[in-house]
Amino acid sequence: MSGKKTVFDRRLERHYDELKWLYCGLYRDENAFEYFVRMLRSCWADRKKALRDQDARRETDPNWYRRRELLGMMLYVDAFAGDLNGVKKKLSYLRECGVNYLHLMPLLASPRGRSDGGYAVSDFRAVQPELGSMTDLERLADACRKEGMSLCLDFVMNHTSEDHEWAKKARAGEPGYRERYFFYDTWDIPRAFEQTVPQVFPTTAPGSFTQLDSGQIVMTSFYPYQWDLNYANPTVFNDMTENLLFLANRGIDVIRLDAIPYIWKELGTGCRNLPQVHTLARMLRVVCEVVCPGVLLLGEVVMEPAKVAPYFGTPEKPECHMLYNVTTMATTWHTLATGDVSLLRRQMEAVCALPKDFLFLNYLRCHDDIGWGLDYPWLRERFGADEVAHKRYLNDWFTGKWPDSDARGELYNDDPRLGDARLCGTTASLCGMEAADYEGDPFKLERAIACDLTLHAWMLSQSGVPVIYSGDEVGQLNDYTYHNDPDRREDSRYIHRGRFQWGLAEYRDDPDTRQGKLFQGLRRLEMLRAGEPCFDGDADVQVEDSGDRRVLALCRRKEGRELVCLFNFSDQFAWAGVSREGSYTELMYGTRYGDIRRIELWPNGFAWLLRDGREEKNS
Repeated sequence: MSGKKTVFDRRLERHYDELKWLYCGLYRDENAFEYFVRMLRSCWADRKKALRDQDARRETDPNWYRRRELLGMMLYVDAFAGDLNGVKKKLSYLRECGVNYLHLMPLLASPRGRSDGGYAVSDFRAVQPELGSMTDLERLADACRKEGMSLCLDFVMNHTSEDHEWAKKARAGEPGYRERYFFYDTWDIPRAFEQTVPQVFPTTAPGSFTQLDSGQIVMTSFYPYQWDLNYANPTVFNDMTENLLFLANRGIDVIRLDAIPYIWKELGTGCRNLPQVHTLARMLRVVCEVVCPGVLLLGEVVMEPAKVAPYFGTPEKPECHMLYNVTTMATTWHTLATGDVSLLRRQMEAVCALPKDFLFLNYLRCHDDIGWGLDYPWLRERFGADEVAHKRYLNDWFTGKWPDSDARGELYNDDPRLGDARLCGTTASLCGMEAADYEGDPFKLERAIACDLTLHAWMLSQSGVPVIYSGDEVGQLNDYTYHNDPDRREDSRYIHRGRFQWGLAEYRDDPDTRQGKLFQGLRRLEMLRAGEPCFDGDADVQVEDSGDRRVLALCRRKEGRELVCLFNFSDQFAWAGVSREGSYTELMYGTRYGDIRRIELWPNGFAWLLRDGREEKNS
C-alpha cells in the first residue's frame, strides 16, 4: 500500500482528534470508533468523481450557498410530476421559476397508510416504488447538478418505521436489535419518562410509548408506528451515519435532519435539546467535512430564534449549516390577521441581533401545518392577550369564520379542551384568493393577489435562503379532494399537499390572469433580489419605526447602498415611512421619491425603496 496521503486522509487528519474526543466521550468505545472511521473511509471511496470534483470546488468557495441568487422550492414528487423521472422532465419549468435549490419531500420507502407523509422510513436505501428507484434518484441528482441546482432530501433521524428491518428483528427478539430502540417489559420506566416528557401529538397520538401485541413496550414519541432510535447505542449512530452518507453519495447536496432536537433520550428530562444532541450534530458536521464537504446539513428545529441558535454551533465548532426560521413564518401570519406589526418587529429585532453567519431558511408555507408558537408572555404584557383566546381568533380568522375574513383554511389537531389547533391551507387560499374566486369578485381578487405578492416580498426581504412551496408561484388553491381519500381524510395537511395543477401553470405568461400576475410578479421580485447587493447575507439589517403600527419597516445597507422595505399588513391604505434624506427609487414599479418619511402604501401593499449613496456622491 502506498504511503501517499489521500484527500480523505488530509481531511481526517484535521478533524481526527476532535472526532475521537467527541465519539469516545459519548460512547467510551474505541473499537466502535475504529469501525466508524473505517466506515467513513469506505463511504469516501464510494463517492464518484463528479461529486468529489464538486466537493473540491465548494471547499474553495465555502460561501457558495450564502449567495442572494439562491432560491428554493419544496415539492412532493408524486404531486408535482408523478415520479422521479417526471421531475427530471420538468427541470426546465423549475429553471423558469428561477429555482436552484430543490427540496424533495420524503420519498424513501415507507408503509402505505402508516408513513406520516413519508416520515416513517422502512428502508433508508430504497425509494417508494411508485416514485421510482434509487437509480432514478441518482440520475435526477446528476441532472440537477448539471443545471446548477442543489438537491435537498429529508433524513429522518429520530425513528424508523415499525416495518424497518431493525424493528422487525427487534420485535422477534434477535440479539442486538432491541438495543437499537427503547424496549421495556413493564410500564415502570415508560411511566417515569412520561412524567417529564411533553407529548408531541396529545390529540392524535397521546403518550410517548406503545404496547405491542407481545406485551412489550417501545418508545414512540411521534406515532405508534414510528419507533424511536436509541442513539446511546454507538451501533445506531454508526449505521445511521452510513445511511446519511449513502444518500450524500447518490448526489444529495442538502440533508435535512428531521426532528434533530429529539434524538437523545434521558430519564428525568424532557428528552429535547439535550447536550448530547449537539455532540451528535457536531460529529455529523465533521463527518461531512471529511467525507463530502460539498454537502450541507439543514436542521429542523421548530423553536424561536434564541433556542434555535445553538444548533448552528460556534464559529470554531459549527453544527448545522442552515436552520428553519419557523417563528418568523408563524408571526407573519399572525400579523396578517391582526394588522399590527408590533410582534413581528420584536421578532425581527431578535433575528437581526444574531450573528450574520447564522443562515436561516425562510418560507411562508411548507408541507406542514402552521403552529401558533408565538411570544404569548409579551402579547399578554403588551396587549393583555389571552393565549387560548388569541389562538382561537387566529384560527377563526384563517378558516373564514371571523367577520370580514376572506381567508380559507382548515384546522389540524384541533383540541377544543385546550383551545389549541394548528392551521392548514395554501398561501393563495389563506390570502383570500379562494373566496374571491368563489364569489367572482374581481376587486377582492386583486386585493388577494397583492397580499400574496407582499407576503412573498417580505419573505424575500429577509436574510437567508427563501424557499417557495410548489404551487404558490401560480396561486394554487386548497385541494379538498383529500376528504374522499381513506388514507388521507384524517390529516387536514393534505389540503395544501394537492397535485400540482399544470393547467394553471399554462397561464403563467398571461398578465391578465391571476396565475400570470402572481408568476410574473414573483419572478420580478426574485430577479430584483438576485441583482441587488443590499440583499446579501452580510448586509447590515435593522427594523425601524415606520410611524404606523400596521406597517413594518426593514432597512438593509451594503457598501453605501440602502434599501428600505415597507410592508402594509392591513387591508386599509396606510401612510408610513422612515426618517431619511435623499432620493429613493421604488424597485418594483420605478416610482421615485424625494422624501420617504411618509409615503402611501396600498392595502396589503409593499415598497422596496433603494438609495444608491455612491451614485449620489458621484452626481
